[in-house]
Amino acid sequence: MNPTTTAFKIDAGTKIGHVALKVANLAKMTTFYQEVIGLSLLASNEQESVLGVGQTTLLRLRKITEPLPLTRRTGLYHVAFLLPTRRDLGNALFHYLQVEAPLAGASDHGYSEALYLTDPEGNGIEVYHDKEHSQWDIRADGEIVGVTEPMDAEGVLGAADRNWTGFVPETTVGHVHLKVADLIASDTFYTEIMGLTLTRNFGSQAKFFAAGDYHHHLGANNWLGANVPPMEEHDLGLDYYTYQVPNAAELTRLAEHFKENGVDFKKESNRLTVLDPNGIVVVVEGE
Repeated sequence: MNPTTTAFKIDAGTKIGHVALKVANLAKMTTFYQEVIGLSLLASNEQESVLGVGQTTLLRLRKITEPLPLTRRTGLYHVAFLLPTRRDLGNALFHYLQVEAPLAGASDHGYSEALYLTDPEGNGIEVYHDKEHSQWDIRADGEIVGVTEPMDAEGVLGAADRNWTGFVPETTVGHVHLKVADLIASDTFYTEIMGLTLTRNFGSQAKFFAAGDYHHHLGANNWLGANVPPMEEHDLGLDYYTYQVPNAAELTRLAEHFKENGVDFKKESNRLTVLDPNGIVVVVEGE
């Protein structure tokens, strides 16, 4: 794969669509994401549950046979659900404390406030809200600098109206954070092939990427070290994740860019499927 250009940029309106997980205990995981996290069940059968808000899919859970446990492999570090306001985050925190949810941390990142949890099968979850854009630390070169400081939990709880009925309809998947094997190859793929912008560079440890002027739609880290093997079919964890582009024309433009750069991909109706350098399945869907 030898990119013909480094100037390609995906449409600035591109966002994350949904995340799909391979699970061992479909019933337990479905209940957890409904009753603890705050998603609604949109559809289900013996093999799959579709969860989201309103009529919008944010998470798919697929039951697999003879599952292998989460191990040292590439895949999902966390899926991040973006709530529209600090009040919504306060309501979520109040609920999580009430139900004794598996909270793993709470951070202020400068551009956001975030809660961290782990699901029953070891997948990471972030639930966050963005601060006003004017509060973001955006440098002259476009880098969006974040911090990791303790979250003002009392302030977040104080913003709550304690009217919890699950995630509000405006909730989205704000970003996805991946465990990768090769950070340099991941940088090349996501900037030159997918057309994202590198918004934060942690050197040899992690990188953040985005479409448009967002702080990040994608995080990638190599905290597991070198030579991390890709996931296999029966590994629990990430199945695939999706990007949503604004229209069919942008999907066609991306497909042509893939062809020009010799990228293997599959096109089906209004979606493209491609493998990143870490064996992670990436799906791009047009509206």
